[in-house]
Amino acid sequence: MTTTAPKGRLLRGGRAVARALLVWIAVTGALRLLDVLLPGFRMTHWWQPTVCALLLGLLAAVGWPLVMRIAYPLAFFTFGLFGFLLIGAGTLAVFRTVPGVEIAGFRTAVIVTLGMAAVGALISSLLAVDEDEIFFRRAARRRRRHTPAADAADHPPGVLFLQIDGLGFDTVRRAIRDGDMPTFAAWLAEGSHTLTRWHTDWSSQTGASVCGILHGSNHDILGFRWYEKDRDHVMACAHPTDAAEIERRHSDGHGLLSGGGASRGNLFSGDADHVSLTMSSIPVLVPKKLLRRRRDRLGAGYYAYFANPVNALRTFVVALVDVFREITASVRQRRAGVVPRVPRGGWYPLARPGTTVIARDVVVSAILGDMLAGRPVVYADFLGYDEVAHHSGIERFDTLSVLRSIDQQIARLHRASRLAPRRYHVVALSDHGQTQGQAFSQRFGETIEAYVGRLCGGRPSPSAGKRRQAESWQINAALAEATTSGGLIARRLRARVDDAECAEDRPRTASGSPGAVTRVAPGVVVVVSGHVAMVSFTEHEDRVELETIEREHPDLLPSLVDHPGVGFLLVRSREFGPVVLGRDGLHRLATGVVIGEDPLVPYGPHAADLIRRVDTFPHCADVMINSRYDPETDQASPFETHVGSHGGLGGPQQRGFVVHPREFAVPGEVVGAEALHRVFRGWLAELGHAPVGTPVTEVVS
Repeated sequence: MTTTAPKGRLLRGGRAVARALLVWIAVTGALRLLDVLLPGFRMTHWWQPTVCALLLGLLAAVGWPLVMRIAYPLAFFTFGLFGFLLIGAGTLAVFRTVPGVEIAGFRTAVIVTLGMAAVGALISSLLAVDEDEIFFRRAARRRRRHTPAADAADHPPGVLFLQIDGLGFDTVRRAIRDGDMPTFAAWLAEGSHTLTRWHTDWSSQTGASVCGILHGSNHDILGFRWYEKDRDHVMACAHPTDAAEIERRHSDGHGLLSGGGASRGNLFSGDADHVSLTMSSIPVLVPKKLLRRRRDRLGAGYYAYFANPVNALRTFVVALVDVFREITASVRQRRAGVVPRVPRGGWYPLARPGTTVIARDVVVSAILGDMLAGRPVVYADFLGYDEVAHHSGIERFDTLSVLRSIDQQIARLHRASRLAPRRYHVVALSDHGQTQGQAFSQRFGETIEAYVGRLCGGRPSPSAGKRRQAESWQINAALAEATTSGGLIARRLRARVDDAECAEDRPRTASGSPGAVTRVAPGVVVVVSGHVAMVSFTEHEDRVELETIEREHPDLLPSLVDHPGVGFLLVRSREFGPVVLGRDGLHRLATGVVIGEDPLVPYGPHAADLIRRVDTFPHCADVMINSRYDPETDQASPFETHVGSHGGLGGPQQRGFVVHPREFAVPGEVVGAEALHRVFRGWLAELGHAPVGTPVTEVVS
């Protein structure tokens, strides 16, 4: 079974001349209209609009690409809008060189420039009938500018790894069934592709997954952010310097994309030679000592897209439309009383198009350029679904709308591969899924940080619990009662404290102020990553054992295991090694002994192995907390204020998907991102790609 792109005409011929003439006529008419409507703009002779329209067309065709090359950094940081300002200056110069044209100044020239770009985009849309026609026509023009290697056709087929961030296996199956992903549905119906699932690591989030997939190792990545006690530093995968440091620890130079591949819109590069929108490789923010090699210049992926003024204007307009969609969806949720939901005001409606529109369009443009250049492997991340699902829900109507737009882009890239000098296979995948539920702070009236801080003797934040005071008083009362009763494990923990007679002797530091990281209580740091919270005691250099925690903070562990929002805890015992504590049972990971009910049963058959692995990480927190997952409702309460969330174990967040060509070897059961990396490596080897060295895991201590 071949995965060659589908047949059929990509372009409708005979329209180039018609487009040029119609654009010229339309711009001439627009200039006449602006002459009447726009204050400060006047043309005194009949021939001036026709001549100016011709000159402006030449300026847009020739001047815009030159402007983008000269003013590249400013255009990069303004998504191409700065280019409009410079073209506006050129428009002003054109009008002032044409005798008899009166124009008030620069602002008027910019307005005229935007109007001309809008007219050009409108004519192109009318001639192309649909967006696909526009996309493929631009792709054909770009192909004429590329000069791939003469022997590119003799190389093994390339592979596009297209990641839909946060889309779980369960959701993608329903989306295929319900018509929200027609491209995937067509592939499966035709038999060209196969849908399979893979199981994430305990840290079911993009940092651990993508690092494991691209570099073959995600050792010591505990979450999207985590605390490193030896440096008193919170590592954040979304911070450029931290991302570069994470890549330095895990890369051996032979990642999945080494040997001429491309990384587009990712956290890490996979050792690609061609990189854009990749967090670990932002040259203006990442220290040079952490950059592994010289790659594409700043924002190389932006240039190919924003070099066309129509692209810049289209993206800007579509972004405004997406802002309206977000506001409308938020209002609909509030009016309908949809629960769970989170606040979606402030800057979020303006920030959302950054992932759903702008980054998506730039990534697609960069992938198209990679195919036309014949690059062997491309890995790109479409982040829009994950972002909207966090705020709206994993299968709400506006979230599925974003998913449909991503499906459409994947279909376009698949068809556009026919323009490339080599054949391409398309592999679609996700880095994790999402589990939906009401946020912990909304459900229980305070954040997990405030709760742990209060149990450890800290002062609760003044804002803790204010959001839902009227609804949280009953659960607060229940938690207060749990201090004297509670589940089996809480009772045992309290009995141990009482037997040791150490409840009155609680060593406390005088202040939690030293250090760069905020303490929730003196000597206590809590870091949250989705459905996982990590507690570290900074007054101890090494991993703090269960017995020490009981002595210094006797209320902490019993209260946590009894909390209805906590599923289980991982602690290390001096006597028994790593132990998982739940409300009504415990699981000793070193021996497999279970007392009471096994707290890991709701989290699947791989939970014990995945947690046992994390316990060996050098920076594993003293107490690892996973949220409670309810199999009956398929929901869990994330520790961050999200509707759909991930980062731990429990429900759909654990199950990613892979849609791959049927001719590729069936991977079987895949557990962990490192295992998925080996599967992808095997596929590339089967296609004839050059082998690379085995990735090396660096143990950071």
